[in-house]
Amino acid sequence: MTLLSRTLSLLIQRLVLMGIFLLAWWQGSQHLPTFILPSPGATWQALLGLWHTGTLFHDIGVTLGRVVSGFALAALIGTLCGLVLGANPRVARFCEPLLAVLNTVSSAIWAIFAIIWFGISDATTVFVVFMTAMPLILTNVWQGALNVETQFVELAHSFRMSRRQLLSKIYFPSILPYFFSGARLAFGFGWRVSLVAETLGSSDGIGYRLRQAGDLVQTSQVFAWTLLLVALMLLLEGGLLKPLERHLFRWKKRI
Repeated sequence: MTLLSRTLSLLIQRLVLMGIFLLAWWQGSQHLPTFILPSPGATWQALLGLWHTGTLFHDIGVTLGRVVSGFALAALIGTLCGLVLGANPRVARFCEPLLAVLNTVSSAIWAIFAIIWFGISDATTVFVVFMTAMPLILTNVWQGALNVETQFVELAHSFRMSRRQLLSKIYFPSILPYFFSGARLAFGFGWRVSLVAETLGSSDGIGYRLRQAGDLVQTSQVFAWTLLLVALMLLLEGGLLKPLERHLFRWKKRI
């Protein structure tokens, strides 16, 4: 099967799945009140209404900026800490209880702490996204560093590589697959928790608008914002993270 035929087949499958979803949604909306389950048409009208408010792109940009900032900070610190833990077993044993605590505390608790510490500000959402994404990336990178081939490390020692060279030349290339596995998971979680943080500690953004629409029982707007959020996540996942991962690991196809 050629690439074109596989792409066409996948596109048809996605369209069929979307059609089934829309049909089930429309059928359900016929038997429930609008304030519980608005129809696809009502949701589309609400989406057009958001377009004409003039704040749509501002709210999307604000939420996207907060998520990207928190995720970028989490990727940087999580990768560095994961490499250090993987290369230093003693440090890893010392810090392991702390990592267990970070993985145990829920995002809702971090959101409460963030509101206490940062108030109603961008830092609240950035902090919650960071504290949710960083342990996931750190854990994956750490596991990747533990799986580095020992012969490569021994060879690096025989060439008298410094610790910095060992991390950059041996460990970092080896942990990239683990990093992307954790990063994609962390990015998805980051999007979700950003809504919780914006609901509690923001005066704009998608999460704030969702809470506002929910308080006013504008269910069609809640559905419209939710669909926008899902579309953004799929766009970033399929248009940025997956192509970047395929580009970095294109050498695997040649082996």
